[in-house]
Amino acid sequence: MKDISIGELKERAIELRQTAITMIHKAQSGHPGGSLSAADLIAALYFKEMNIDPKNPNWEDRDRFVLSKGHVCPIQYSALALLGYVPYETIYTLREYGSPFQGHPDMKKCPGIDISTGSLGQGLSCGVGMAIAGKRDKKDYRVFSLIGDGECQEGQIWEAAQTAVKYQLDNLVVFVDNNRLQIDGFTDEVMPVQDLEKKFEAFGFETKRINGHSMEEIVETLDEIRVAKNGKPKCIVLDTVKGKGVSYMEDVADWHGVAPNDEEYRLAMEEIAGGLK
Repeated sequence: MKDISIGELKERAIELRQTAITMIHKAQSGHPGGSLSAADLIAALYFKEMNIDPKNPNWEDRDRFVLSKGHVCPIQYSALALLGYVPYETIYTLREYGSPFQGHPDMKKCPGIDISTGSLGQGLSCGVGMAIAGKRDKKDYRVFSLIGDGECQEGQIWEAAQTAVKYQLDNLVVFVDNNRLQIDGFTDEVMPVQDLEKKFEAFGFETKRINGHSMEEIVETLDEIRVAKNGKPKCIVLDTVKGKGVSYMEDVADWHGVAPNDEEYRLAMEEIAGGLK
């Protein structure tokens, strides 16, 4: 854990949003909506909570992060670039041939990626495996996994949840980016996922639901679960807004996977620089 203030974390979240939007605009390809909804959590994890070393990305005792919703990798790439895992100018190569920043995270191409992801529903299983390995090797590292609410329509999510409870993986923390939207519209209309906090609780997780754009609530929750060694995996449901910080993207399913044009990019950067209320 690093010593950084709430105010500084909010500034990091602004930088992450701007960097992710810049990446997507330059590439004219990518997924802005979910990247923006996850930005505050990513800021708190990478700049404060996780025990990681950019100079030694394969450090055996590091905390692990699994971006199960791999299409929102621009927000994770932004953190890696800002922390120095790769040169910052790498952000201008998103989705280019040979770039470490591919359309989905690739652990063989990009330092700081703990597992390649992309096929929705599979990332949590990978996180469970990492957490089991940590337990068996008597390691202190933790595994953080970010999944989407639409992704929770996948049966494999719940198979992984059962396994996490069976093996008492209190070194596993699952975050649900509950922005209520997926590529085809609102999750309640496509395939309702019901109350995810209660569902994970029913499976045996210790659960909590918070405002995923309140840095204060995110940090407070991370402080709480850090010391909770009670044999239960953790699930934090983050109530978020798809496209958060850019007015014309917020709560609009069409911005799931569309890049802004020049004028839209200018406006997005201006609005994000103004900060989040």
